[in-house]
Amino acid sequence: MAERRHQLGYSIEQVAAGSSISPAYLEYLEAAPEPEPSAATLVRLANALGTTLAGLRGGDQLVPPGRRPPRPGARLEALSREECAALLAPGGVGRFVYLEGRGPVAVPVNYRVFGDDIVFRTGEGTSLAARAAQVRVSFEVDHIDEALSEGWSVIVTGRARTVTDPVELEELEPLGVHPWAGGRRDVYVRLTPDEVSGRRIRGG
Repeated sequence: MAERRHQLGYSIEQVAAGSSISPAYLEYLEAAPEPEPSAATLVRLANALGTTLAGLRGGDQLVPPGRRPPRPGARLEALSREECAALLAPGGVGRFVYLEGRGPVAVPVNYRVFGDDIVFRTGEGTSLAARAAQVRVSFEVDHIDEALSEGWSVIVTGRARTVTDPVELEELEPLGVHPWAGGRRDVYVRLTPDEVSGRRIRGG
């Protein structure tokens, strides 16, 4: 509920008024570990938030994004290098793109930015560690706003390498790159870009 409300930019008071629910009860529903609203309450909330019961319960979390139709007047804009850098800066999840026997492969990884470089961690002996030294690799980050049918993507292309120098490893450690995949991910990979491009889809 809170995620959907923030997507739309609504305050608790706005959603409460639109669903005929008290603001205090809505705050409780958003904060409680295991809220149990009635079916009627869920229906009113779904209508106020412009979503479905399944969406409100998180039932669409495993469905690929981008199923909404395009907005009227949607347009595609090229992003400047500075805009791309600003979108990359917070870190998060991106896709490391490299060549394997079967062709291009894109693997999602948790990353952080160090200067202009992309930094992520992988396991010893993995295909990512083996392919990091390829002549050219890419890294892609994107975001899709389902509520507004908008989004952006940034592609970084350059040369990657595994980091072995102890001094450099000390510099990268404070970045706090924590892979969601778990397990031992002790190999740092650093991608230095020589080409950065991006685009944004805006609604009319």
